[in-house]
Amino acid sequence: MKIAICDDCRQDALHLKTLLNGKHDTVFYSNTKQLLTEVKEEGKHYDLYLIDIYMQPNDMNGIELAEELRKKEEESALCFISSSDDFYREAYDLYAVQYLLKPVQQEELDRLLEQVSRRMEKELERSLQFRWRGHVGRISYGKILFVTSREHTVFIHCKDGQVQECVGKLSEIAAKICGEVFLRCHQSFIVNMYCVNSMNGNELSVSGNSIPVSRRYLADVKRRYQEILFEEME
Repeated sequence: MKIAICDDCRQDALHLKTLLNGKHDTVFYSNTKQLLTEVKEEGKHYDLYLIDIYMQPNDMNGIELAEELRKKEEESALCFISSSDDFYREAYDLYAVQYLLKPVQQEELDRLLEQVSRRMEKELERSLQFRWRGHVGRISYGKILFVTSREHTVFIHCKDGQVQECVGKLSEIAAKICGEVFLRCHQSFIVNMYCVNSMNGNELSVSGNSIPVSRRYLADVKRRYQEILFEEME
């Protein structure tokens, strides 16, 4: 598990390091700016963020840091560490998995790590693995708008505007993900039906993109589109 600890108190950071006992890939940050820069601009990713709420007066606090991280790291686990329980509500609003009071106890940290580990296992089951230029990665199903292919390259279009290229065949991806959420709508397209804004004849509108629907798939796509409309009306 990759863990980022952001705490401006060296003593508290060393205490966490002792509790983790070298079992995880852990990086320590004493200020929020460095962490945000590495995540937002350098593409660093962590499975778990352990964030101290009270930082130096000239730095953003842990809640503000978490708000910024959530814009980039939607799936990562956040845990706040504090000497006070004043920010429980804010932590809840940011979908924090836990809120630990200092000094953190071994049993509490172990429970947190076990919880995050189980969560990661479930996310693996709901994500699409890709390979590109020797790199292997995963994209959560919930982030995907549609998938298309051209020649021998597959393009995964995501909600945040990212387009991930990968090696493979669209038919192979269809076999993995198509069902009630994703449907094959064309020889070159798979679409997340819950991201469809409208359907006009043999064309779908998905976040400003026009996705063709071929005759072969038209009946199934139309049926599923109408089912989702009724779900949203209930």
